[in-house]
Amino acid sequence: MTEPLAGDDRIIRETGLDARIAGIVRPVLAASGFRLVRVRLTGQNGLTLQIMAEREDGTMDVEGCEEASRAVSPALDVEDPIDKAYHLEISSPGIDRPLVRKGDFAAAIGHLAKLETTVPVEERRRFRGIILGADDESVTIERDQAAYGEGPNVKVPFDVLAEAKLILTDELIREALRRDKELRRAAGDGDAEDDAEDGTGETTEKPN
Repeated sequence: MTEPLAGDDRIIRETGLDARIAGIVRPVLAASGFRLVRVRLTGQNGLTLQIMAEREDGTMDVEGCEEASRAVSPALDVEDPIDKAYHLEISSPGIDRPLVRKGDFAAAIGHLAKLETTVPVEERRRFRGIILGADDESVTIERDQAAYGEGPNVKVPFDVLAEAKLILTDELIREALRRDKELRRAAGDGDAEDDAEDGTGETTEKPN
């Protein structure tokens, strides 16, 4: 992990060029009411800059992706961190989201996740299991396949996490649909079936 950017409360952050881009877009997104989830530059479709973001309440829809894209595009044009033509893709974290903040782990208690660490924890660097709890220092998971001699539960310190992500399950989908329906009902939106959070996104082609 890199040193945190000013105002960046994520415990899992980017490195290298991705970190530089995150430093550009995070304050711009924050000023527009969004939280940065992840930045990733990939070789997809030539070169694609993927930016995951969400509103402060954890929601994201097509309109939000479009608004976030309009906010970050000028900043990226001015700073010009990528010296080649690329596609800009703004998306929601999705249902099987990356877990990047301590609050993400607390909200994911009871769900299946996979974790990867920078150093071995109990002689492993990769874990898969149900999140049992999270405190200020670590996340505890119940392994779904404990090897001989391993305890059923393992506590993984936040400061050694390299990657963490929810795994798509029927229960996770049901919870996401329930939460989306409740939010729409609270907002007075009778159409609770459109714009599912998973897969929403906005893509823009950026010249070099």
